Amino acid sequence: MAKYGNHAQAGFGMIVVAASLAAIGLIALGIGEDVLFADNMQRDNTAHFNECKKNDFKQDGCEIYWDRINTEISGIYVDLDK
Repeated sequence: MAKYGNHAQAGFGMIVVAASLAAIGLIALGIGEDVLFADNMQRDNTAHFNECKKNDFKQDGCEIYWDRINTEISGIYVDLDK
């Protein structure tokens, strides 16, 4: 009688799928009832960026934005070595 299929790979695939679904479930439990979780994060980050922009990115905590937009592609590149 010939061996039937390759159960090891199918079993491993099922474990990976189950683990990913468990991770999604834990994230959903962590967020809870806050259905606007991502929207609130985006609003807070936009408000912080606009505050940094008003002060020419010179206050504490604005360095990350300046490093991202100070590129030649952005069109507002400033060479800090000059």
